[in-house]
Amino acid sequence: MAAMLYRTPILTSEDSRVLLEIKAARRDLHHHALSAPAKLIAGLRKFLAADAIAASNSIEGFKVSTIDVEDLMEGERDVDVTDENREETLAYQRMMTYIQSLHDAPDFAYSTGFINALHWMLQGHRHSIRKPAGQWRRGPVYVTDARDPSIAAYTAPEASQVPGLMSELTDWLNTDDGTSPLIRAAMSHLHLVSIHPWADGNGRMSRSLQTLLISRDGTLAPEFSSIEAWLGRPGNTWEYYSVLARRGVTYHPDQDVSEWIRFNLTAYHQQAQSVHARLDRSNRVWVLLEEFARHRGLDERVVTALHDVAVSGRVRRSRYEAAEGLSVQQAQRDLRDLVTAQLLTPVGKTRARFYTVGPAFPEPPLELARTPFSLVDPYQA
Repeated sequence: MAAMLYRTPILTSEDSRVLLEIKAARRDLHHHALSAPAKLIAGLRKFLAADAIAASNSIEGFKVSTIDVEDLMEGERDVDVTDENREETLAYQRMMTYIQSLHDAPDFAYSTGFINALHWMLQGHRHSIRKPAGQWRRGPVYVTDARDPSIAAYTAPEASQVPGLMSELTDWLNTDDGTSPLIRAAMSHLHLVSIHPWADGNGRMSRSLQTLLISRDGTLAPEFSSIEAWLGRPGNTWEYYSVLARRGVTYHPDQDVSEWIRFNLTAYHQQAQSVHARLDRSNRVWVLLEEFARHRGLDERVVTALHDVAVSGRVRRSRYEAAEGLSVQQAQRDLRDLVTAQLLTPVGKTRARFYTVGPAFPEPPLELARTPFSLVDPYQA
């Protein structure tokens, strides 16, 4: 039987150069992360995981800020989001937590059952007869034009073709063909989003499958590896849809998909730049706050709370408590003392309370934390 999937394109010399730069950047990030304070890295990993969830959900129209996603991930109940957005965020978080745990799982193998189980984790709360979760769709599915929902921008393969296509995809996933894991990850995304095997949730599942393949490469912690946050930036989201749209309005796997590879290589490169810049900036903010705490005679543990406020804009008692392994009373006392010193300002009451910058918060770390960084296009460098 003839292959029904896209053929992985041969890289150009420019593609190969960019791929080598990405690999070097990922190795550098790995070593940089090992030398940074463990508490800082733990906080950055949580931020990156939340940022990926917030971005991927935003592509599908579920708008929850990264900091609110972080709070939901920490188990906070009093977060100002709709019930629907809460459900979608927590479902995606549960699935992504599982995916991230598989980065070093032994004897791992892909199967249609495994992929459907991931879909149930993502969409189980929306399961219905019309849109079953964890099962291949039973009818047609369309991606509508963002400008006119009466127009089908893409019509997926017929439902009768889905089992065969997904069987071929899992066989491909389990076969090491010597291609770079990053290229295979990009192709897995394209394969799954083009097959569109479910009635709903196809975009997030395709991005999650790509994240799984990247994390299985093992170079970086899974939270450092995802490009979902990059895809969720408005301009990149538009280009993401545009690149997919240029594949055609129906499924034609017998075409050159080099443009998709270049798009993903740009995403990998710029996401590595972004994470490296965030890590470097957070590390420098941390050092400034450590110096400030020593100068003021503050316990070094409060640097965690001050750092969260500087880089994220706020901190909650439960987050600080968990990060430092404190009792409720210890965390409350520390934050109360920081408020008394006018370093923090409380907002809200009781369970919903969080803390933001106070009038005496040191300016240098704030200025540094708020300084934007720039990204370069690797194909125009």
